Amino acid sequence: MARCVARPPRWTYPSTAIVNNMECHVKRLKKTLMALTLFTAASLRIVANDANDQVGQMAAAHEFQVTSRKYEFSPSSLHVKKGDHIRLVIVAVDHDHGFRLDEFHINTKIEKGKTVRVEFRVDKAGTFPFRCSNFCGLGHGGMKGTLVVEE
Repeated sequence: MARCVARPPRWTYPSTAIVNNMECHVKRLKKTLMALTLFTAASLRIVANDANDQVGQMAAAHEFQVTSRKYEFSPSSLHVKKGDHIRLVIVAVDHDHGFRLDEFHINTKIEKGKTVRVEFRVDKAGTFPFRCSNFCGLGHGGMKGTLVVEE
């Protein structure tokens, strides 16, 4: 098989050297295209697997409907297992409120009549307090609850 060369050797006919060189470049191009095709297929498979994992995690989320009204969250105590994916669907009934869970770096405002979704994974066991983070009246300081995460 002929090697790909920039210039044909002096002892060959020019037309033969050009044809051999072209064949060599075509073979190299085919190999490159095959490698790119395999790389693209592998990349797409990885992306698809990651997307499927994320969809599975989202579908497996534990969802809690939480109502915030003057000076209370209902329910005020949430019980989950360590490693769970949590989705809180929080609605403010009577006033603008907030939801703050310091241990998981969550702080969001909930406008009156609006629903807010908060999603996170609990990766620590323990009892963690949450509270209203938007002043809502004289009883604001008592608007608290707990997230209980069991092993």
